[in-house]
Amino acid sequence: MANHKSIFFLLFILSFAGKVNAQDLPFREMPPAAKIFTSGTLMGRLTDGLGFRFHWATAGLTVENLSFKAGEEARTIGETIDHIYTLVLMFTNATMEQPTTFPIETKDLTFDEKRTKTLSFIQTASALLKMSNDDDFERYNLVFQQPNGSGQKLPFWNGLNGPLEDALWHIGQVVTLRRMAGNPINPKVDFMNGTVSN
Repeated sequence: MANHKSIFFLLFILSFAGKVNAQDLPFREMPPAAKIFTSGTLMGRLTDGLGFRFHWATAGLTVENLSFKAGEEARTIGETIDHIYTLVLMFTNATMEQPTTFPIETKDLTFDEKRTKTLSFIQTASALLKMSNDDDFERYNLVFQQPNGSGQKLPFWNGLNGPLEDALWHIGQVVTLRRMAGNPINPKVDFMNGTVSN
């Protein structure tokens, strides 16, 4: 797949970041399923599931919720969301054939900005994956760059069992923590069908 597609989709998705209200954020419901099974459409669907779960795990969180944590040594909900942001960025950068440069700073972003950007990253990755063929995945490497010039390069397989699955893991933690904080997710969300009733 030509790299100009990555640039096009990045600009398209990011053009909406920060300009939408909560009702317009992506993944309120799962997008329609593809008509055919390919490596690209399967990975795109898996990424859509990540977006749907993140959307609802973070919808309606309060400022007080963000500081909640299960114990003294545990991350707060807000810190967990920061970590999900980093993981999703790493995965999306791989699909865009871009390196991830550390450290990744999130302290200057509000919660709403982080939530919007995370969903936009997921939407970008999903769109690119759905257009991908088998050969494209050979180029979707995780490339990490440190300030001291050192780095690491890992194949897309590591992106699956690494940041993608780790993000899903931590989204589940957010769901549990917010329930403990007294603000469970919307009970009308149907995760099997990817819908929410009004």
